[in-house]
Amino acid sequence: MFELIPFGRRVSVYDPFRALDEMERSLFNNQPAMGFRTDVIDTGDAYKLDAELPGFRKEDIHIDVENDCLTISVERKHEDEQNRPNFVKRERAYGSFSRSFDVSGVEVDQITAAYQDGILTLTMPKKAEIKPVSRKLEIQ
Repeated sequence: MFELIPFGRRVSVYDPFRALDEMERSLFNNQPAMGFRTDVIDTGDAYKLDAELPGFRKEDIHIDVENDCLTISVERKHEDEQNRPNFVKRERAYGSFSRSFDVSGVEVDQITAAYQDGILTLTMPKKAEIKPVSRKLEIQ
């Protein structure tokens, strides 16, 4: 009999972080609690945020900025109850997921977003560094 088994590294040494991750997955139906994974890259004059959102349509993704907090939220809905197939196994998650990020060092009105091949990419230009004004006073 052929069985699909997810790939996973076998570690013989106890890793408490791996144990916590496995506990989190068991509590949240084999899904990470955060909902989706991101990478944030410092490109020098901007931050680039890549979020893995495979299987979502562009219309399912919402990006909001409020009080120096950027929130990415997505929602995947269940199939229509009447036309739903009889699942043998169901691992894909349905529901709402969101992640929030501090953007206090970003020019929020210049953030751009693109979505291609399941990856949401935000380009967030950094605020210009404010240099303190100083001057030397002459003593009279």
